[in-house]
Amino acid sequence: MLVSRIFVAPGNGGTAQGLDKVSNVAIAVNDFAGLVSFARKMDVNFVVPGPEVPLVLATPIHVFGPSKAAARLEGSKIFAKDFMARYNIKTARYVSFSDYQEALRHINEVKYDIVIKATGLAAGKGVILPTSKHEAEDALKKIMLEKSFGDSGNEVVIEEFLEGEELSLLTFCDGYTTRSLPASQDHKRINDGDVGPNTGGMGAYAPAPAATPEVVEEMHKAVQATIDAMRRSEGHPFVGLLFTGFMVTKDGPRVLEYNVRFGDPETQTLLPLLSMDTDLAEIMVACAEGRLDSVQFHIRPGSSVTVVAAAGGYPESYKKGDIISIDQSYTLTKNDHVFHAGTALNNGLLETAGGRVLAATSTAESLQKALTQAYNIIDSINWPGKHYRKDIAYRAMTASARNQPPALESGMTYASAGVSISAGVELVERIRSLVKKTAIPAASSELGGFGGIIDPAKAGYEEVPLLITGTDGVGTKLQVAQAINIHSTIGIDLLAMNTNDLIVHGAKPLYFTDVFSCSKLDVNVAEDVIKGICDGCREAGCALVGGETAEMADFFLPGRYDVVGACTGAIARNKRLLPDKQAMKEGDALLGLASNGCHSNGFSLIRKIVEKSHLRYNDRAPWDKEQTVGRCLLTPTRIYVKPLLKLVDADLVKGMAHITGGGLWENIPRMLPESLTAELDASLWECPPVLKWLKRAGYVDNHEFARTFNTGLGMVLVIDSSVADEAARQLLESGERVFRVGRLSQRKVESCVIKNMEIWDA
Repeated sequence: MLVSRIFVAPGNGGTAQGLDKVSNVAIAVNDFAGLVSFARKMDVNFVVPGPEVPLVLATPIHVFGPSKAAARLEGSKIFAKDFMARYNIKTARYVSFSDYQEALRHINEVKYDIVIKATGLAAGKGVILPTSKHEAEDALKKIMLEKSFGDSGNEVVIEEFLEGEELSLLTFCDGYTTRSLPASQDHKRINDGDVGPNTGGMGAYAPAPAATPEVVEEMHKAVQATIDAMRRSEGHPFVGLLFTGFMVTKDGPRVLEYNVRFGDPETQTLLPLLSMDTDLAEIMVACAEGRLDSVQFHIRPGSSVTVVAAAGGYPESYKKGDIISIDQSYTLTKNDHVFHAGTALNNGLLETAGGRVLAATSTAESLQKALTQAYNIIDSINWPGKHYRKDIAYRAMTASARNQPPALESGMTYASAGVSISAGVELVERIRSLVKKTAIPAASSELGGFGGIIDPAKAGYEEVPLLITGTDGVGTKLQVAQAINIHSTIGIDLLAMNTNDLIVHGAKPLYFTDVFSCSKLDVNVAEDVIKGICDGCREAGCALVGGETAEMADFFLPGRYDVVGACTGAIARNKRLLPDKQAMKEGDALLGLASNGCHSNGFSLIRKIVEKSHLRYNDRAPWDKEQTVGRCLLTPTRIYVKPLLKLVDADLVKGMAHITGGGLWENIPRMLPESLTAELDASLWECPPVLKWLKRAGYVDNHEFARTFNTGLGMVLVIDSSVADEAARQLLESGERVFRVGRLSQRKVESCVIKNMEIWDA
């Protein structure tokens, strides 16, 4: 046997016990004297460094890795970029700086999008992709002045941001010969959709469909040119594993950077693709001895996927010491692997001990099968606060399905196409009793029919009423719910968005229908959403009479869903249909009803502000230390139906505006005649702390703030001034917070005027 014993320094919970020939050694990776001493004592004759630091600093022990001089390809971003320029290896335009003011001046002068890199080692996290000048300036300050990456930030490289798909190529080298593993694609950002701060990697898959034969050929040319130049021109042959990052642009692949060791999580993804007759140890020894062309190197067909699970709070501060539980009923196959990272064995218990805790890898004949199995493994391992991305390989799914049709071992079924009828049946049974509780005299809520039956007469309408209908969704607020796995409030949002739009016409909501669309039906998630819908129906006084569940695996990203609804209400023909624009006059009072916070609008901007503020949804909210960011943002939209129906029945209201997308500026004018203007005074109502924080953190100007957010008002009513106090009293008795926010006046130019907006900055 080529390998007789393996020592891992310092090791983790996975290498602590149970592996043949493997044992941990309590020596830190940066304790070079200790590592050398141990190697000599135990007659270790071959070392494979994991981190890049030992390679860059050099050791006297025989290693699988480049010399200190050759390791500068990773150790110095400036050396690497200058090297590429010298040997015409295609890369992005760049400039390097050691002076902060000069770098800052360049950022403000450059006309293209940029990437900022700390030139030294930063454990894979020293690359910043700013999306604005402000964010670029902030990143530069943190790297060069605040020393976020220590001395690695003494110099920076500012280079052109390249657009395209990013690929990684891991190549074994002996200084002459190269042998590459399949091109892979990883996911650096912490959250689904490639948002949030950069990490060391949250998952990867291979082979990546973007790596066409033509692209791979160009990538191999760049790698071979690198190896040849290091030997022939630089005088430092590169031996070991060269990890080359590429961006596949419209003009072909461009080198982004070099790493000089196995990369994480690409390595976990790629090594299981080595064929059974390919010996990893033999390859590494052959590289070190300059005879890589003498060993077998074969890749087995199929795909490999890795999903990384991290501690809550990663990549910033996170807790250690949580007990890791494993579903003992779950059995790994020969194609499945669990790679430990930040784990430790403490008194026989497996605990979290790092940011990225472990990774699940699975190989299969198709990408879809490997992906499903990797997620099944991750779901069988748990600890408090576990976080993982649910969209690994999302870029590849369509291409993979097109290029790698699965082999058919038997007749095709609906389930094999990604639709589970049994899951749908289970969902119906779970929600049947919940839905039934929403029934009203005019509409039953029995599931199982082809349609809902409505009888307006049973709602008290003696003649056929006017029917008002509307449809709406929740928008990108869903992404917050999906990021923190809390779905119970989404259904209430959906009801509020629909029923509030009906009550502004004076209509009483009668019945509601929904459509829940997803990649793969998670019955628990769907049940939570529909439970919220049922809660909202009861609060609004309408019946849930039907719905549709649609599984579309090739359409949605894994773990994603959307939900929309439609609601129909009625108003008696002898009642006032709102808005009654003819009845409105100068001097009418404007009453505002307090919102619950953000409600369901502006979340594309909200999520961007949260991300740029380097907040995670599980962090304590800066505006409310009693809540997390995510839970506060998920506070459901307020349903105003029942209190406002009382005003409608008493004929106290002339018009109502539901403050949704478009804010005050766009929604209030929708209920006004062309002759009148709504004059509001922002000092007369309270703006919630969460909205004030978003305004301040996002540098949102007053006009944009009032156009995007509700500013604290969920509804604005037009009331005759003579009955405004009575209307306010009734609303207060119904539990609403009411503000007299302004009046109607003769229109001169604008349909809505807001005074004292500067109070939002107080």
